[in-house]
Amino acid sequence: MSETQQYAPATGEPREPQLRAPDRLRSLLEAVMGLGRGLELPQVLRGIVEAAVALTDAEYGALGVVGDGQLSQFLPVGMSDELISLIGRTPCGHGILGELIRNPEPLRLSDLSSHPHSYGFPANHPPMRTFLGVPVRVRDEVFGNLYLTEKRGGGSFDAEDEAVVTTLSIAAGVAIDNARMYHESRRRERWLEALGEITRSLLSGTEADEVLRLIAERAMEVAGADCAAVLLPVASSADQLAVTVACGTGASRITGLRVPVDGSLPGIAVRSDRPVVSTDLRSDPRAFPLGVPEAGVDPEAGDGPDIGDGPAVAVPLQVDTGRGALRLSRLAGRPPFDDDEVRLISGFADQAVIALELARRRAESEELTVLHDRDRIARDLHDLAIQRLFATGITLQSATRLIDRPEAVDRVGRAVNDLDTTIKIIRSTIFGLRTTGDGKDARSLRRDLTDAVQRAAGPLGFAPALRIDGPVDAAVPDELAPHLVAVTAEALSNAARHAGAHRLDVDLSVTSDEVTLTVTDDGVGVGAAPHTGGLANMRARAQMHGGQLSVEAPKDGGTRIVWRAPLPD
Repeated sequence: MSETQQYAPATGEPREPQLRAPDRLRSLLEAVMGLGRGLELPQVLRGIVEAAVALTDAEYGALGVVGDGQLSQFLPVGMSDELISLIGRTPCGHGILGELIRNPEPLRLSDLSSHPHSYGFPANHPPMRTFLGVPVRVRDEVFGNLYLTEKRGGGSFDAEDEAVVTTLSIAAGVAIDNARMYHESRRRERWLEALGEITRSLLSGTEADEVLRLIAERAMEVAGADCAAVLLPVASSADQLAVTVACGTGASRITGLRVPVDGSLPGIAVRSDRPVVSTDLRSDPRAFPLGVPEAGVDPEAGDGPDIGDGPAVAVPLQVDTGRGALRLSRLAGRPPFDDDEVRLISGFADQAVIALELARRRAESEELTVLHDRDRIARDLHDLAIQRLFATGITLQSATRLIDRPEAVDRVGRAVNDLDTTIKIIRSTIFGLRTTGDGKDARSLRRDLTDAVQRAAGPLGFAPALRIDGPVDAAVPDELAPHLVAVTAEALSNAARHAGAHRLDVDLSVTSDEVTLTVTDDGVGVGAAPHTGGLANMRARAQMHGGQLSVEAPKDGGTRIVWRAPLPD
């Protein structure tokens, strides 16, 4: 092998010979100018290592980014991807690499193995003897370290190599700072665009779940996360959070899952009311796995919902039902969330709170509008429709004295009775419109009875008639209402199974002191058999509240069940 041409063992390609002093100076200036033109941080970092390797004629080089007293990133140059894969996990900052973290000053070694902090190399690692390490500072803070090994030609790194790399590290610090500022400005620009999109969604009346999904997606994109989840309190359990919205890696497997408030990263954020950061979920005892990997899933490859994750952050969400959390995570091997990203994610969490609050206020406003409309309709029915029907009934009754034919008198009498029935139906409708407990999510006796009657239409083969007279939701106490619904369902079920009816009427009447439920069908009747099973249960429910049950046989056939219970004063 000649002195003017050598070959890299990893690639087999020819390499440039050792640079002379003027050429090295010119190459250093070109490298500094090249670094100054870079704006994307990953390209700038790789360019720094490549320039250092070329200027010092080193076999291998790497840049280790320091975070929390260890290496959060490690960018090697001179090794093939296959070799890097064989070596496995990247260094964390032990041994010689950690020496520069503990003491950020240039370090030159003729033999790595002779240093007291040398740990040796892992399997499949190429042999390395000579070493040169120089810290890279950004605004007087150590950003990372440049590591160079194996001086070409078998020599050691000298003072000139150290001076060149030190000069390069100063220019690298400026280039890194510029790239970080550019990255931060771009990120803030994307953040403002995302916040604008969220604000427009809020103002356009988008549903809360859709806005939360948009917040999670934009937070994941702007923060560079791989998975985002919004966890909200579980109504039935004060010590659990449920994944309401999820997007990104493993989203389909974690949506709807529950995590405990105690013993999970989101739970800690809820309890402490501040962001909580984890550098690696796999080794963090505060982490809680969101689900179990499916068969064939490789957790280490990041396919699992949580087991394959690395860095994560959870920020609290204050909602009307309690406190929830916004949780973002990255796959294993990726850098942890920095302070700027945590502040950004907290801003998205604040937007999530606004989304939920606006959605709740909008729902309340819409419900109030509906209630106002219902009250107006009820008032118009009472003041206009009922009064006119009542006047018409009185007119017909007074006209019967002027009619000579008995059949005409009977017909007018039936019309008056129909008007009275219509007035009762309208009054029942008015009570329903003015029911205070008939909100969107609230249950009411009127609604539950309607549901029970509608469910019976299938087994019966026809729709039963339901008439409600009186303020059922206002007058019937909460402990009595479920029994009325159960008795109605039992009577309808019995009729469907045994009566063979073609018509069925359900009447509920409420007076000042009693509630009466009457279920009448035109079926075959119950006969003289003992009242067991469903009828016995209905009687027992009446007796629980001091009431009674009677089973009657109308003259025109069928069965009439009358269930009564007194109302409290």
